[in-house]
Formats: sequence, C-alpha cells, structure tokens
Amino acid sequence: MAERENRREGRREDRRNDAREETPEFADRLVAINRVSKTVKGGKRFGFAALVVVGDQRGRVGFGKGKAKEVPEAIRKATEQAKRSLVRVPLKDARTLHHDMEGRHGAGRVVMRAAVPGTGIIAGGPMRAVFEMLGLQDVVAKSLGSQNPYNMIRATIDGLKQESSPRQVAQRRGKKVAEILKKPEGEAVEA
Repeated sequence: MAERENRREGRREDRRNDAREETPEFADRLVAINRVSKTVKGGKRFGFAALVVVGDQRGRVGFGKGKAKEVPEAIRKATEQAKRSLVRVPLKDARTLHHDMEGRHGAGRVVMRAAVPGTGIIAGGPMRAVFEMLGLQDVVAKSLGSQNPYNMIRATIDGLKQESSPRQVAQRRGKKVAEILKKPEGEAVEA
C-alpha cells in the first residue's frame, strides 16, 4: 500500500517538474488561425489549423503548425511541434544580426538587414513574431513575394539559418576572429 502511494507521489512530482522546466524557458506567439470546414451528410464539420512561433528570446526560434477540432488543442499541438524544431541563430551584441541576408521558401522571399541600436523591429506580420521570439531588438526586414504566413515564416527561418558569426567564419577558414574583422588598409587611409 505504501509503495503504491509512493509511486503516485513520484508521478505527481515528475509532472510538476516537467511543467516547471517547460514554462519559463520559452515564449510563444500565435501567428495565424485558419478555420476549415468539411461538408458531410449531417451538415458541416469545422476544424482549426494554428501557426505558432516559439523562442527563448536569446537566439533560439522555431515554428510549428497544428490541426484539431478545437482551437486550444490546435495551438497546443503547434507549440509542441515548434519546440521540437528550434534553430539557433548567432546574434550580434544580443540585439541584431551580424550581416544582411535573404531567405526563400516557395514564392516567399524575405530580405533582412542588420540595424543600428534604437532602430527597433521594422518588419511586418509573421516576420515580426519570429524576430521577437528570437530576441532581436534592431532589424529591418521586407517581405517580397508571397504573403502567406506559412511561407513568410519558412523563408525568414531559411534566411536566419544562413546567419554566421565572425567566430564561425574564423573557425571555418582556420583564422583568428581579429583577422576576419580587420578592415583592409585601403579603407583605413580613406577614413
């Protein structure tokens, strides 16, 4: 009897620990909900599709989509999928991008540029959600092509995957970070 009681107590404790670990680490943002209907013999059956972006606001971001008969269940499924698909993006001074880049997915195309402190997030709709969950504070972005939120988010994350820090570039080339960041002598004379 006591053993069964201990097992129950242990399971409760595990659930509490899981909830504690999950909650503070990630923030999530609902980007889009789509209601779809299926016409059947007795009338219409409604379903919902949710698109969610999740991030730790310190350089990790992911997105997920979920479908269910109820909105909260669709959001829950999308959030779980987003947590499984996180990507790490190196940030410059924990506030902006290291360099300008372009991302593509299908007909969606986005252009992202690093910005000076105080610029803020200049981006529309789904891209803004990705940048906020990533932890970017200064970025200028433009969506060209598809306005579909799914394609815009995929294109944004495709572009962010191309981001590389000076440390990564130096390591790839077998040089020191100072050599990578050093400006050519011709530019120094003009300045």
